[in-house]
Amino acid sequence: MTTYNYLVVAAVMGLVFSCNLKKSTETQKSLEKPNVLFIAVDDLNNWITPIDGYSNAKTPNFERLAKMGVTFTNAHVQAPLCGPSRASVMTGLRPSTTGIYGMTPDNKIRRAGNPVTKDITFLPEYFKQNGYHTMGIGKLFHIHAPDGVFDESGGRVKGFGPYPKERFVWDGFGNGIKGKHGRTSTDWGAFPEQDSLMPDHQSVNWAVERLQRQYDKPFFMGLGFLRVHVPLYVPQKWFDMHPLEGIQTPPYLADDLKDIPKVGLQINDLPMMPSTAWAKESGEWKKIVQAYLACMSYVDYELGRVLDALERSKHADNTIVVLWSDHGYRLGEKGTFAKHALWETATKAPLLLAGPNVPKGKKITAPVEMLSIYPTLLELSGLPAYTRNEGKSLVAMMQSDKGVAESYAITTFAMNNHAVKKDGYRYIRYEDGTEEFYDHRVDPNEWHNEAGNAKFNAEKKALKALLPQKNVIWDAASNYTFQPYFVAQKKRVNGAQKTHVKVIGADR
Repeated sequence: MTTYNYLVVAAVMGLVFSCNLKKSTETQKSLEKPNVLFIAVDDLNNWITPIDGYSNAKTPNFERLAKMGVTFTNAHVQAPLCGPSRASVMTGLRPSTTGIYGMTPDNKIRRAGNPVTKDITFLPEYFKQNGYHTMGIGKLFHIHAPDGVFDESGGRVKGFGPYPKERFVWDGFGNGIKGKHGRTSTDWGAFPEQDSLMPDHQSVNWAVERLQRQYDKPFFMGLGFLRVHVPLYVPQKWFDMHPLEGIQTPPYLADDLKDIPKVGLQINDLPMMPSTAWAKESGEWKKIVQAYLACMSYVDYELGRVLDALERSKHADNTIVVLWSDHGYRLGEKGTFAKHALWETATKAPLLLAGPNVPKGKKITAPVEMLSIYPTLLELSGLPAYTRNEGKSLVAMMQSDKGVAESYAITTFAMNNHAVKKDGYRYIRYEDGTEEFYDHRVDPNEWHNEAGNAKFNAEKKALKALLPQKNVIWDAASNYTFQPYFVAQKKRVNGAQKTHVKVIGADR
């Protein structure tokens, strides 16, 4: 080999070595970024033991996760309804900004017809764009996820089954009018016989198997639980953990709604749901609470399987875990069994974070928003901030309590109906200007509307100033036909629907 040829070969080999070294360095830097385990639980309120521990709730794995990180005991959703709440988390935008006030098909959240969301980057996509392998199963968006959001999708079992041949107690219609009100899936009882028949069990199997794998890049894994969404069906053993004689029912005031404005009453008009008065008279109230607690304990068990798998894996020390719910749930408060309201029990839901650079065993009582999940995960993962996020990262609050005193949370239900939670007060303002105001220091159950009490004028004015200034009309693809108020409001502010929209509800 001539000297010239030798130098050429050496140069080529040096270039190859340099490229491989660069690629190896980039891969190593990528692997140093933390993984993300993103867990959404449907309809879970704050009765879990790390927060309220209500009525002898048994949720040791929620408690286990709480000890691993930070529990926000006063976190609030941006809409007390599955679809818009999840769209807000995944887009990083408020419902009042997007017009997504109702249920929107996953593939229509981002579309050319919505000027705000037409080019939005969904939360899992942002991680994908920054070198992550993305995976998801179960209910993450309203149904599952828009096409192509995940590199690997496990899909979602349709509905909220499994279902018995016949309902046990509640027919789903109640006093509702067919064609005007939707049919609820609400029912309660022990079914099926085995955990393995539950869709959530199968979703956890899928997640556990993937936690055992090795990856050449960091991963983002989404896991969406269907329970504790109605129907409140889980195997008998979970009911046995909560004997009826030990069940407490929530605080209830029969004439609680006498000082609620007209719009608030229209929103709370849910004749298809069991009323608290009926539940008391029929003797079913404790049984409904028991069924909810049983479903909560079941989800806790499945959460434990996930945490066990994570601890056994090689990803244990480098994985951020976030667990959240899309809204709270009323178990008799304010006269019914539902979410669907701007009151505390409907807007407040669990939010837990654990992982690298997250303090262990800390509880934060300041009001925060689920809207903060997107920017918080980005900061914890060392990714660039997404400039379109409307939420604020909670990292500084978790690490040094920064921002606790100033923190507040906003919830929106349909156009221009908002609630603000701050400094122990809740302020609600409806589209017609009517108001509610509660002092949680003396009235945690929100039984006494103090909106007309001059004593609170200064506090009310301060909270009113926090209301969203932008309130866009309904997105054309977003609907909520479960009860008449939302149908009427959309028609009033948007104009008549060009296409017929079917009243939604359970099909069995």
